[in-house]
Amino acid sequence: MTPTELLNSTFEKSMKFVGSNSTIKSNLDISKSQFLDIILNHSESAKAVLTVIITSLAYKILNPKQDIRSHQSSIKNGYSGRTFDTKYITPFMKISKFPAMATSGWLTRSLEQKVPYNSNYSGAIRPANLKTAFLETIDFIENGKDLEISLSYLMQGLIIKRNSYQIALAKPINLPISKIIALLENHFNSKYISDGAARLPVLALYSIYQCLISEVKRFNGKKLLEIESHTSADAKSGRIGDIEIIDEQNKVFEAVEVKHGIKINVQLIQDSFEKLKSTQVKRYYLLSTADIDSKERIKIEQEIERIKNIHGCHVIANGLIPTLKYYIRLISDTSVFIANYVNMIESDLSIKFEHKKNWNTLISQM
Repeated sequence: MTPTELLNSTFEKSMKFVGSNSTIKSNLDISKSQFLDIILNHSESAKAVLTVIITSLAYKILNPKQDIRSHQSSIKNGYSGRTFDTKYITPFMKISKFPAMATSGWLTRSLEQKVPYNSNYSGAIRPANLKTAFLETIDFIENGKDLEISLSYLMQGLIIKRNSYQIALAKPINLPISKIIALLENHFNSKYISDGAARLPVLALYSIYQCLISEVKRFNGKKLLEIESHTSADAKSGRIGDIEIIDEQNKVFEAVEVKHGIKINVQLIQDSFEKLKSTQVKRYYLLSTADIDSKERIKIEQEIERIKNIHGCHVIANGLIPTLKYYIRLISDTSVFIANYVNMIESDLSIKFEHKKNWNTLISQM
């Protein structure tokens, strides 16, 4: 395995471990994790320490016989940690948007001394608890146990910290509807490592409803309810859809359920009816980025008609993109919709750094 393959593989696995949570998933012994936590807590102010630790871990995994305490080739039986870092670690840290040095962690006086990283190391690493954490971690790395787990632990911690960062997101104005739709489709359907992409279509539709509620006559006197968190179960929250509009009597007037990558079939229509049957909702939209299962189109229409006859609710099953395209044509200023969507991306806890970064990347490529 090459250093790049090791780093990328560990990164992808760590992204999946983190998921929607903000906690590190690991069975690493607390005697080790407590020191890694200190290094993570100082990752911005002590980038060099973080870099040297990750370099030491990666090198030891790939070269288990090397004493990584001997971090310079000028030290007896040593290796060039700086060379390995400059070639592999720091570029990876920069690409991953983790705290990174300009070129190498070995370009700091506290870490470049030509003596081994052992208990007698005199480098002035501050604060004192960080120096202790650094040397204790170097020691257990040299012992060669739990190396992959430790590398994942650090990466998970860095991913969580990165996901919490706010980045300035582009808000383009005066885009043609065709470009807006293409932009949204690309944002929804890009390949992501972290979860949360299924939330993007919901946020886009909610953003368009924020415009429609004040512009479309049908919604006069109606109220758009605040969007609920992605993890809220409908049964517990009492909601019948991802998006709900209530009337003057606080009864559900219109609801929308959004599916991502799942074709609409008869079973989904029937599941929707179970949610809405005890309400007086007039319209219920079931929309999907994967559109309707063409093989079940006739059965879907029959089920929708059945629901209309026994309940009165008009269920509308459609593709999400055609619906967005139609709604965008109804609003007076598409820039407001874009601003709404960006605001939702910035504030929604399900949306990760990766999704935000991709939005800016897609804008720059237009």
